Amino acid sequence: MTQQRGTAETLAMTFEERFEGAPDVVVRAPGRVNLIGEHTDYNDGYVLPAAIDYDVTIACRARSDRTVRLYSALFGERASFRLDRIGKARTQGWTNYVRGIAAILQASGHALAGMDALIAGTVPLSSGLSSSAALETAACLAFEISSGFRLGPVERALVAQRAEREFVGVQCGIMDQFIACLGRADHALFIDTRSLAYEPTPLPEQGVALIIGNTNKQRGLVDSEYNTRRAECEEAVRVLQLANPNVQALRDVSLSELDAARYRLSERTYRRARHVITENDRVLASVRALREGRIAEFGRWMNDSHDSLRDDYEVSCAELDAMVEAARGLPETFGSRMTGAGFGGCTVSLVASDAVPRFMERVGEAYKAATGRTATFYACRAADGAKVVWPAGRE
Repeated sequence: MTQQRGTAETLAMTFEERFEGAPDVVVRAPGRVNLIGEHTDYNDGYVLPAAIDYDVTIACRARSDRTVRLYSALFGERASFRLDRIGKARTQGWTNYVRGIAAILQASGHALAGMDALIAGTVPLSSGLSSSAALETAACLAFEISSGFRLGPVERALVAQRAEREFVGVQCGIMDQFIACLGRADHALFIDTRSLAYEPTPLPEQGVALIIGNTNKQRGLVDSEYNTRRAECEEAVRVLQLANPNVQALRDVSLSELDAARYRLSERTYRRARHVITENDRVLASVRALREGRIAEFGRWMNDSHDSLRDDYEVSCAELDAMVEAARGLPETFGSRMTGAGFGGCTVSLVASDAVPRFMERVGEAYKAATGRTATFYACRAADGAKVVWPAGRE
């Protein structure tokens, strides 16, 4: 907390330089890593993400007019818009996440005041760690405080999702915004994406570390292949409904039911459905293992998840596979898998905490030898969701 507060105080001082006066508050919202449960969210399935201690922070101050002035410390750019005329920016695309939040809040009946906001962050961009949801969630909390109302965390997550879907134009699921709002330190968050029921799931406080490995390969093909995978899952549901009209999504189907209908499906569609169904089972088994302290078992489920994503869902790539293989080759690694949409981006590994420097060195060397690329590693802890971080004591 001391480091976080120091960062917040530094941001507050920078705000004074940019906007000639102190901010009212500094808020933060975390990035996230999905520990297991990949490509299940749009199939009404289960996910197990954790908020991480890399975040987006916003220092903000209410204005007496209807203008929103922004400054991005990352891009070194200024921007502004008026609340009574919110259009989508053609350049400075980072502002659309803030504009979208303002548009959805107003469409939901909330009266907004203008705001000055300085935005900074430590979530690596284009890494699959959800910097966009962190920005949306932090912006929502900043508008709430500046305008004199407060949403609950679930409502805030739904506003942030609507902003990304309806304003930015990305048809995302709910996981990223949910964990950004509802994360808890030293816990993952088990989410049923159909009912939006959720439950914190404890992670070990000592002895293990979460290591995110960035392949530094940009996630090519994600949009087109994502749409293809969704269509393949929907096709599987249509076929499975012939035998059971109660099937609404793949989460309603057991592996035995899928196998019974295999002759009706193409081999590719069968394998896509098999991944989703078995991945849901892996999430449920992982939650049980974590609650009972069976870390080695959880690691095995992580490994199985990657193998299914690579072989059945076919969303991995050579770089992700090379990093996972290198991580699994070390005895201090409990489990390793790709995380995120795939075709690049990051892996997540559960590693003995006293072996973190060795893990980064050895995996980095093996990855460079296999791919010619240099990896970047982030040692993370599970963090709290969006909140006020300055001044101290204000919530």
